[in-house]
Order: sequence, then C-alpha cells, then structure tokens
Amino acid sequence: MDLPALGRPVQALVAVRIRPPSRANIEGFRTWAAALPETLGLFVTSGTEDFLVHVAVPDNDALYSFVIDRLTERREVADVRTSVVYEHLQARSVEPPAPVRRRRG
Repeated sequence: MDLPALGRPVQALVAVRIRPPSRANIEGFRTWAAALPETLGLFVTSGTEDFLVHVAVPDNDALYSFVIDRLTERREVADVRTSVVYEHLQARSVEPPAPVRRRRG
C-alpha cells in the first residue's frame, strides 16, 4: 500500500489503555477504533496496554488531532502513548515453522 500516494504518509503506533478493562469497554473500543478511517491495523494486547493501534494520517497535526480529539475523548480511554513510525518493513512471505525434533531417551 502506497500511503504517501494516498495522502497518508505519517504512520504511528498508538498504545491505548482502557479503564475499567471490562469486556464491554474492550469490545466497544475495539469495534469503534477498527472502523476509523485512520486505522490500518489494531492489535488487542496483554500487558500494560490493551490495544496497539496502527494509524496513517496526512501529517503531524492530523496525528495530534486523532490522538487528542478522537482517542482521548472516549471516556474508557485512560492513557495513550504515541510512537511515530519512521520506517515500516514487512515480510513478503512467511514460512511455516520448522518441524520440532524430539529427543529420544
């Protein structure tokens, strides 16, 4: 996907923490965030953050607006951490895992 040609050259990963972390809040945020036009991908994660949202936007002002005006306006969003993506490399293909050799004895 040629994001600059689409007018969205700036990518970021936004870590989002939901509070309280109820099923309703997690599922509601997941559905809402996945449908946003800025969202390229959405990861539901364990650990400190509940989500990692991969977004593409036109510029830094649009990124700031996305985080401040859209994400943090949701009452279930307790915290966000944004990391700008400098370069995004993707594997062209994925190989199946090598067979596991069992030791005898």
